Amino acid sequence: MTVPQTHTGRVAVVTGAARGIGRAIAVDLGARGATVVAVDLTAPDETVALLSAEGHPVLGLTADVSSPEQTAAVGEEAARRFGRTDILVNNAGIFPIGDIEDVDYDTWRRVLTVNLDSQFLMVKAVLPAMKKGGWGRIVNLTSDSIVSNVPGISHYMASKMGIIGFSRGLANDLAPFGITVNAAGPALTITPGVLQGNHTPEGLAAAAQAQAIKRNGLPEDLTGTIAFLSSDDSAFMTGQTLMADGGLAR
Repeated sequence: MTVPQTHTGRVAVVTGAARGIGRAIAVDLGARGATVVAVDLTAPDETVALLSAEGHPVLGLTADVSSPEQTAAVGEEAARRFGRTDILVNNAGIFPIGDIEDVDYDTWRRVLTVNLDSQFLMVKAVLPAMKKGGWGRIVNLTSDSIVSNVPGISHYMASKMGIIGFSRGLANDLAPFGITVNAAGPALTITPGVLQGNHTPEGLAAAAQAQAIKRNGLPEDLTGTIAFLSSDDSAFMTGQTLMADGGLAR
């Protein structure tokens, strides 16, 4: 199937791009014509290899997106290498599970820092280039967990609700510069992080049964939503949250 070239000429920065949802987004945007800057705490070599094998321009960067210095360096390198940054997909995140009695302050802060602070830092890093170009799409990943009744994720839910508020406020700030800001919320998705975590088969099955579509999400189930929110097609849409979660959030 021929992929629509909806992102030709755009430069897209994707965080958490080494695997899972981030890799799927990076590969899809590359197939749609974007030059991809794949960013991750671990070297995104496999993502770079997948894009390169198809002839898509890509730059892999290793960075801690919770670091002000390292995120600033990502923005500077993307602008230096490609002369512009048009799209930012804030995908990086962590999701430790634990009852509030067992969550210490360091864990609380780490979840908020990686999931929420990183989005603020990455926006700051790419904003000069976006404003210079007079066009931008920022897509912040939240989660459908914000409407769930799953125990043990209060710290995670706090970070993901914060992303929605940040996106709405930022949309107001950046609209005058031709930049839209929206959030996208996946379902519990079968990724290496989920499979290596403490999700049980029973828990995954229960998550699927809570949705209208009775299967667990896959990384590729989110790519169309991200493609829309990062394209010209969403030009009159900002400050919104789209749930691509199989019909859980209704």
